Amino acid sequence: MVQTLFNHNAVDEISSTREMHVKAYRVMLLARILDEKFASLYRMGKIHGGVFLGRGQEALSVSVGLALCPGDIFAPLIRDGAGRLAFGEPILDAVRTYLGSSLGPMRGRDGNIHRGRPKEGLLAMISHLGAMISVVNGTLLAHRLKGITGTVGAASVGDGATSTGAFHEAVNQAAVEKLPLVVIVANNQYAYSTPTERQFACRSLLDRAVGYGLEGHAVDGTDLSACLKVVGDAVSAARAGRGPQMVVAQLLRLCGHGEHDDGGYIDPKLKQSSLGRDCLRWPKGICWNVAGRILRSLRSGVMRRRKGLKKASPKCSGNQDRIPIRRTGLPWPRNT
Repeated sequence: MVQTLFNHNAVDEISSTREMHVKAYRVMLLARILDEKFASLYRMGKIHGGVFLGRGQEALSVSVGLALCPGDIFAPLIRDGAGRLAFGEPILDAVRTYLGSSLGPMRGRDGNIHRGRPKEGLLAMISHLGAMISVVNGTLLAHRLKGITGTVGAASVGDGATSTGAFHEAVNQAAVEKLPLVVIVANNQYAYSTPTERQFACRSLLDRAVGYGLEGHAVDGTDLSACLKVVGDAVSAARAGRGPQMVVAQLLRLCGHGEHDDGGYIDPKLKQSSLGRDCLRWPKGICWNVAGRILRSLRSGVMRRRKGLKKASPKCSGNQDRIPIRRTGLPWPRNT
C-alpha cells in the first residue's frame, strides 16, 4: 500500500483559495485606484456630479461581485466600485458616466453613480438604497414567473437604509415569498453623519433578520478572507433554496460620505479601533511582493485608459438615443 505524503485535494483547495484571494485583491486595488482618480478629477472640477468612494469597504464589496454568477442580479451600493468590477462592469462604464460621455451606459445623462446594465443583471441604482431591495425582489419574481431557476439576487445597503420603510417592506416580502435574495448590509457606523446609536436600539442588525425569518450572517468587513467565505456561503444558501439571507458586515467608512464631505464627525476612537483597519493593508493569503506587482500594473493600466478616453470621448450632445450602447467586455472572466 502506497501512502501519499500529502492530500492532493487539500493542496488544490489551498491553491484555489490563493487564486481567489489574488483575484479579489486585484479588483480591490483597481477599485481603490479608480476612486483616487475620480476624487482627483472631482477636485479639479472635471466631474460635476457627486463622487462617493468605497475606501474601507472593498473587501465586502468584491466578495459580493465574485460570489455572483452570470444570470444573477446585483443592485450595488454607492460604494460598491469593487463589487461592480468583480461582477463584470467595464472600467470605461464608470469613467464615461462620471465624465458625462454619451458613450457611457447612461448616455451622458447622469455624471454620477446611478449607472447600470439591467439586461446583464447590473441594476441602475437610486440614491435611497432601501428601495433597491424591492427592485431585486421584482426581478426575482419575474424570473420565477418565467420559469428561470438557479438565479440569486443581491442588494447592497448601508446601515442607514435599514431604518427606512422601503427596507422593511422589501425584506418582509422576500421572506414571505422565499426569494433567493441576499441582502448585504455594510454597517459603516454612520448613516451620513448619524451614528448607529441614534439609528437603532437593537443590539445587532442581525436581530432584524431573525424578526423577519431570514438567515443572518455576521462578518468582519475588514477581513477579506472572512468576507469571501461568509458572503459566498450566503449566496450558496440562497441558490440552494433556503430563502433570503442577510449578511451584516462591521466596518468603518474611511472617508466622508462623499468628496464634498470631510467626515469630521467620525469618532477618532473608531478610526483607531479594529473597525478602522484598511482592508487593503491586511490582505491575508497574499504576500506583499505579489501585492506590489499588482499595484504597479494596475496604476499604469488606469493611466493608459484615462489618456485614451480623453482623446476620444464625446460629451452629451442631446442626440444620445441614436448612439448604440456597446458592451466593452469584462475586465476578466466571470465565475461560471
